[in-house]
Amino acid sequence: MPKYIFVTGGVVSSLGKGLAASSIGCLLEARGLRVTLMKLDPYINVDPGTMSPFQHGEVFVTDDGAETDLDLGHYERFTHAHLSQANNWTTGRIYLSVIDKERRGDYLGKTIQVIPHVTNEIKEAIRSVTVNGEADVVIVEIGGTVGDIESLPFLEAIRQMGNEEGRENAVFIHATLVPFIAAAGELKTKPTQHSVRELREIGIAPDILLCRSDRPLSHDLRSKIALFCNVKETAVITAQDVDTIYDVPLALHDQGLDELIVSLLQLNELAAPANLTPWRKLVDTIREPLAGETSIAIVGKYVELEDSYKSLREALTHGGIANDLRVNIRWIESEELMEDNYEARLRDFDAILVPGGFGKRGVEGMIRAISYARRTRTPYFGICLGMQTACIEFARNVCDLKDADSTEFNVETPHAIIFKLRDLVNVEEMGGTMRLGAWPCLLTEGSVAREIYGDAEEISERHRHRYEFNPKYRETLEQCGLVFSGASRDGKFIEMVELSRDEHPWFLGCQFHPEFKSKPQAPHPLFASFVHAAFRNRLRTEAAVEQVPEPESATVERAAVASEMT
Repeated sequence: MPKYIFVTGGVVSSLGKGLAASSIGCLLEARGLRVTLMKLDPYINVDPGTMSPFQHGEVFVTDDGAETDLDLGHYERFTHAHLSQANNWTTGRIYLSVIDKERRGDYLGKTIQVIPHVTNEIKEAIRSVTVNGEADVVIVEIGGTVGDIESLPFLEAIRQMGNEEGRENAVFIHATLVPFIAAAGELKTKPTQHSVRELREIGIAPDILLCRSDRPLSHDLRSKIALFCNVKETAVITAQDVDTIYDVPLALHDQGLDELIVSLLQLNELAAPANLTPWRKLVDTIREPLAGETSIAIVGKYVELEDSYKSLREALTHGGIANDLRVNIRWIESEELMEDNYEARLRDFDAILVPGGFGKRGVEGMIRAISYARRTRTPYFGICLGMQTACIEFARNVCDLKDADSTEFNVETPHAIIFKLRDLVNVEEMGGTMRLGAWPCLLTEGSVAREIYGDAEEISERHRHRYEFNPKYRETLEQCGLVFSGASRDGKFIEMVELSRDEHPWFLGCQFHPEFKSKPQAPHPLFASFVHAAFRNRLRTEAAVEQVPEPESATVERAAVASEMT
């Protein structure tokens, strides 16, 4: 029988409940326990697949093709949990399931109500993730903020579960804010007190408080919070801002959070002492890499909200860890590269990456960045849309196929290098209709891609796309030098393209999203190789600068100044 940890949040959103849940999972795994995690989101959408990245951030894709909340990416990066559609439920999906049952007659004529029918559906969803005993502990994060109307059914459901499972089988953790008021020069606990009071009003008494703050909480402050919120002082945990998210598990462990959870859930006999040595080495590498640093430009269309590329940013960090490097990321809005000085904006970077996206906006700026990378032999990595735009750029500027384009951007293009997935012809619905989830890919012998994957003949990667490369143009692009290094088993879908090492030191595009499978302790090979190529380019550039002779005029001028000083 699994134990349950319910993580809620109060005062404001974006307190880091997802990172807190992930870190708790990391700590419990370090003690030898098996964990799984799930996210309950209060919005009415069935899934975030049709939501704007500016509103919701990244859509994280699991192996089974579920389009999920970005917090599931944190869950997989911090733990060994293998997540699926069962690990992310929304209000919309819960209600859709209830309505489908009502239409089938499953409720036998009863009046369908929030309690008990909707709450029962929520509880069934929570319990279904461990029907075969795959986990010792299930960590459940409730999205939104306590007090929101949308989240009330979820909070009621976990309140009921707390009673049904028993005190030794369920722990409630509440993340809250302790703001520093500059005018008063002190931290204020009142928002936390009100948040806990609101949670208690609906029948949930938190066992542990995670208090977000930009500075440490004093002993007196923790005592005050404990007194007014009716928790033990040892259960008031400072969740202070850190310089890297991977330090969060260590910060929580140092305050005894994992020991407290193990005690509350009576897992002392099952849990071993925490082994966090590998994790500490990981954080040390992030903070003080020994090999140096490299600078990478991400040319995207959603860069105003970095959460739109959350997994991508972390995967580049992982690539840095693999090479003992610090990766400095610069976000460039692709539309800004339509100005005449666009090359000057790209000149200072060691490598360029173009990520995924949808729609026409900013595409021409991406193509300019790709052209620059190809011509200057700057390492280039294109992901999803980044691969498609690389094919378009190559067709236009190398194969001389003028006006080559994607039918996503121009349905009248004379050269449809990219077109709508043949499987989606006449499919007009947007939600859940893309090529989603893990698909196998065969790698071409002798290709750069195969070398990067350790000479593997076949790989499996996660996809999320509605358009594909048009095989009609494969021979034309191949004759001009583009290498098609990965394809689906049946040869129907082109998965990877590249330039040979004779043509370019590192130029590769993939239709899938490798960032979804990268972990800090298991960096994805594509990102490890790309970061390595970026650093080598940096070293070549620095060596070339050192060898460039000074202009004669500058030498004469400095000599004159030196003679005057003497």
